[in-house]
Amino acid sequence: MKEMKWKIQDVGRLLKDCFLAILKGQFLLRLNIGRYFIHIVYVFFLFAMLIWYSLRVDSTLSRIESNKKVLKELEIKHSNMEFELRTLNRRITIDEMLQKSGSKVTEPEAPATVLKK
Repeated sequence: MKEMKWKIQDVGRLLKDCFLAILKGQFLLRLNIGRYFIHIVYVFFLFAMLIWYSLRVDSTLSRIESNKKVLKELEIKHSNMEFELRTLNRRITIDEMLQKSGSKVTEPEAPATVLKK
């Protein structure tokens, strides 16, 4: 049996031939796996769907994070409005208590004036 010695030129020629075959679209035919072409297309399709699904999940998660920030701001606004409503309710009860006791003290109708010195 004759031993073949590989030379650097052979490796370079093999890589060049493979690269040219890829550019010409003959790489799969040279490897004699043309009968598996539909399987290769199917795997490519699955990878494309996996990438698309991953991007959709990522966009959904970023939208969830932005909605959490908006929800937090709305909760703060709601708590401020609730506080204002409770203070207004407390003013009304104090006003009623003052009227029941016969006091002439009422809530001011106009803002206070500042006197200049």
